[in-house]
Amino acid sequence: MAKTRRLIEENLRLVDIVIEIADARLVRSSRSPLLAELINKKPRILIMNKSDIADPEVNKKWESYFKENGISAVFLNSLDGRRIPSIISEAVLKELAAEIKKWSDKGLTGRRIRIMVTGIPNVGKSTFINALTGRKSAKTGDKPGVTTGKQWLKAGKFELLDTPGILSPKFENEEAGEHLAFSGAVSDAVFDKCEACCILLEFMRDNYKSELCSRYKLDNIDTMSGYDILLAICKKRGFVVSGGEPDEERGANIILDEFRAAKIGRVSLEMPE
Repeated sequence: MAKTRRLIEENLRLVDIVIEIADARLVRSSRSPLLAELINKKPRILIMNKSDIADPEVNKKWESYFKENGISAVFLNSLDGRRIPSIISEAVLKELAAEIKKWSDKGLTGRRIRIMVTGIPNVGKSTFINALTGRKSAKTGDKPGVTTGKQWLKAGKFELLDTPGILSPKFENEEAGEHLAFSGAVSDAVFDKCEACCILLEFMRDNYKSELCSRYKLDNIDTMSGYDILLAICKKRGFVVSGGEPDEERGANIILDEFRAAKIGRVSLEMPE
């Protein structure tokens, strides 16, 4: 993180605008306070990626929130590559309209716009860059830490600086850490997946009960703890070890994988309020 911080600080002066990628399902937790501190007054566009697997009603609330607070935000799905170049071009030209006019007045009409693309790990930054460039320029993966160094890439009238994912040294609160664990932004090796799964199941019970029950053929879960729901899913799916005991670890792994792949449904973990 210290190395990535230095890289961002050193290269900010080389770019005209910053595109910050966040996860639409966990808007607050997937935005690093450290990034806000580093970017400071540099023009910025916030990309709410994975909006196609977030709750559409919650997306609307976030859109209203950003508009009311004067934040330039774009909701999209980086896997829908065909629409991204035109969407981003429009957003960047709008955000930099005054600066572009200054360049034009100085005769710099052919100048490429330099963009830094940044965000926390595993929010789809590399997939976004590949969609914008129209080729597999950046490495992608479903685990954090795929991008390890900076690289400059061309995308039409833009030059993109891809940077590694950056997390703050510590989470602002316990809930933020939980949400980042659910989404896969932090390595599965550093937290208890069964415990995380139980916390997620209790959130789903309270906020997305119908989606949870439909996916795992459950009913009457209102008074069940997350652990009880995990055991019930293990029983339904036949996840058992020798002696007929529930295979909690296997169940937790599959539930977290299915949440991340939106197989349970379109779920948002955080609301504007």
